Amino acid sequence: MINPLGLPVKSAYSIRVLPDIKSLNREEIEAQFKLWNEPAFRVAQLLDWLYARRATTWDAMSNLPKTLRAKLNENFSLQILELARKQGAGDTTQKFLWKLSDGAFIESVLIPANPALYGEASDRHTLCISTQVGCAYGCRFCASGLDGWKRNLGVHEIVEQILAVERWNATSSEFKVQGSELKSPATLNTESRTVNNIVVMGMGEPLANYDNLIKALKILNAPWGGGIGARRMTISTSGLAPQIRKLAVEPMQFRLAISLHGATDEVRNRIMPVNKKYPLHELTGACEDYQKVKGRMITLEYILIAGINDALDQTRPLALLAKKLYAKINLIPYNKVEGLPWVRPADEVCERFVAALEKLDVTATLRREKGGDIDAACGQLRLKTEREMLSHG
Repeated sequence: MINPLGLPVKSAYSIRVLPDIKSLNREEIEAQFKLWNEPAFRVAQLLDWLYARRATTWDAMSNLPKTLRAKLNENFSLQILELARKQGAGDTTQKFLWKLSDGAFIESVLIPANPALYGEASDRHTLCISTQVGCAYGCRFCASGLDGWKRNLGVHEIVEQILAVERWNATSSEFKVQGSELKSPATLNTESRTVNNIVVMGMGEPLANYDNLIKALKILNAPWGGGIGARRMTISTSGLAPQIRKLAVEPMQFRLAISLHGATDEVRNRIMPVNKKYPLHELTGACEDYQKVKGRMITLEYILIAGINDALDQTRPLALLAKKLYAKINLIPYNKVEGLPWVRPADEVCERFVAALEKLDVTATLRREKGGDIDAACGQLRLKTEREMLSHG
């Protein structure tokens, strides 16, 4: 059991599970410190250790009194993602496989700048993060859901993906931020971050873990936390219409991306089971409601799969949908997943597809190769690792 402040309540009938400190926002920490009669300035010191210095132990927080560190240790955990495996691509894309405290695995991908990635400037670095262990939505082309859904990630596990990548960068010679190289943990600060854009389109359906996701993004946005602007955070969904409407009334200006992958119900029904619950008319209705409130451009993510959705007759309905939703289209050639029958189209097919869309007067970008020489598709490295462990077990 957990009290309103997030602290565990001892019970003879339950195992005491400590909430992670990174699952609390500033107001919750302030309330707890007030109960402990700690001076208010200690909150800022703790937050500095967590989010600027990326501390991994209570003992590292040397300017906090030992008595306070002891109370924190007794009442909160400080979980750190364990790097189980990493793959680096020739284009400097880096894929991380993280081991969670319960032994489950998730993935994050650090992507170098590319104009096709939401039009960001060339010095930007984007981290694609996960929100669930596995996925329940079963998109036919995706590795994330091949072994089903295990659980939602906690707030701290979402936040920790960014901090863990930045810790890795601070100690790695493989990848440095141009013009703002990170050195020792004592020098880390929110002005010299590795990650300055977040896309929530890794493993899992983000809007199925809505509350944890939004709280985590608010922590990553806060000046005392990640210091990453909300407009540099893109939330992707396969089409959960009610949650899109819920997201519309959030005060923060997150970007919205729709994992569309088909401009007709016929195509989406074939590869995306979610379309049977929320068909295109319902999905587009939710997106129109979102637009009325936010007035911001939506991105339509469209993975090009040979023989499924790459024919030129698909460009007209896709263009009509983009115009209706005031959306831009991000075309992504399919990354082959072992065990699935789908393949990527030939380069010339992809080029013809984007050219046809441009002739229809819509904004479309074709993502050239990013991480194609690693297991770049969502969930692929996790699945490969888990199956190797089983075969050796």
